[in-house]
Amino acid sequence: MRYVEFEGEEYDARHGGPFDRGAADSYYGRSFDPHFFIGATNTTPRVDRSGMSDRQVEEYYKGYAYNESTGNKKDWG
Repeated sequence: MRYVEFEGEEYDARHGGPFDRGAADSYYGRSFDPHFFIGATNTTPRVDRSGMSDRQVEEYYKGYAYNESTGNKKDWG
């Protein structure tokens, strides 16, 4: 598993997980929309905010905030 440390906490950054999806939404300039995938992104069921635990929403938020803090954005140029 891949973990990312941010603000003194360690987050599971698996592809498709809440932290990863938050970071990806930030990277691609998408709006804040908590979600994750059960397994791989776009090939397994998507879980929207209504099906997420508070911890999963927090992980999504932290992924979004992590990427925002790095300034790592897709260059659409």
